[in-house]
Amino acid sequence: MFTHSLETLRRRRSAKWRTYPADVVPMGVAEMDCTLAPPITAALRAAVDAADTGYSAAQPDLGEAFAGFAARRWGWRVEPAAVTAVTDVGVGVVELLRMLVRPADTVAFSPPVYPPFFDWAPEAGARIREVPLTAEFRLDLPALEAAFAAHPAVYLLCNPHNPVGRVHTHDELAALVRLARLYGVTIISDEIHAPLVLPGAQFTPLLSVPGAAEVAVSVVSASKAFNLAGLKCAAIVTGGTALAAVVDRLPRDVRWRTGHLGVLATVAAYTEGDAWLDALLTELDARRTELGEQLRTRLPKIKWIPPEATYLAWLDCRALGEDDEPRELFLARSRVGLEPGTRFGARGAGFVRLNFGTSAAILDEATARMASAAGR
Repeated sequence: MFTHSLETLRRRRSAKWRTYPADVVPMGVAEMDCTLAPPITAALRAAVDAADTGYSAAQPDLGEAFAGFAARRWGWRVEPAAVTAVTDVGVGVVELLRMLVRPADTVAFSPPVYPPFFDWAPEAGARIREVPLTAEFRLDLPALEAAFAAHPAVYLLCNPHNPVGRVHTHDELAALVRLARLYGVTIISDEIHAPLVLPGAQFTPLLSVPGAAEVAVSVVSASKAFNLAGLKCAAIVTGGTALAAVVDRLPRDVRWRTGHLGVLATVAAYTEGDAWLDALLTELDARRTELGEQLRTRLPKIKWIPPEATYLAWLDCRALGEDDEPRELFLARSRVGLEPGTRFGARGAGFVRLNFGTSAAILDEATARMASAAGR
């Protein structure tokens, strides 16, 4: 599925391929270089051939498709009616925050984390409180208890965690739910990377944890696993009546802002995409292994903890002896584009995020270039 050459990929017009000049190998933006799953291609082609490009009508198809996918992949029982379509995960989170926070309320989260986390709370009128992950990139439960005791309105969870690739365990999530219930904190769980858990780890949907439905809501999407970000379709999932009532109060126009082609592609992914997804995970596991070997032999000063999920690698470059932004080193000296660690919070200084959702040849080219830059 990662069959395209750099020359072919540069004909794409998405953000990953328009951010840098043509001599840069882009390894930052979280888009994969894969072909689409055949069922998605068929669904989109049929819609275009039929001029079926109007407003989206997500239900009941989206709810039923996601419920089936969640049951097959994770043993998670979801009521199809508890699935509400939204434009994307970011829009879903911000709209939920608008319902859950008042001016000057606090929203907590755990950096290093996906950069929009820093923007979503202010967009909804709230302040932010950072509760960093531990040095091993795990949830810092004692620090979270201290933060929850100050009664933030919401805790934003990244599950699995971008950029470090951590898959939170059932026990960690159960402890988080206990704290949320004890201190009256609502959890919004961003589970966009859930289908991308790699061999060796097991994903736990937050709402499958006992007691979570009373204090938590999840936001999901097929966009990362099936490379559909430009088609604009995600969903809010609830498991209890109180938070379902919150979702019911969302502005009525929210449903019209979801892309119709996004809904069609997402339904196809969730209903017919399992075999393609399994093959993708096998390839990503191979890329993860290849990257580890290339770091060991070519860039031994760079440290990492291999991700348990996602196609994103969080690379500790502090031993290179450069300044706090190694992204500039690799861009200027080797023409490899990476995400700067500081975008994920202050504790990301000295780190970069590398996207290994590509072919073995392109990954090899990128790390060879990086090694040349680091050796100068």
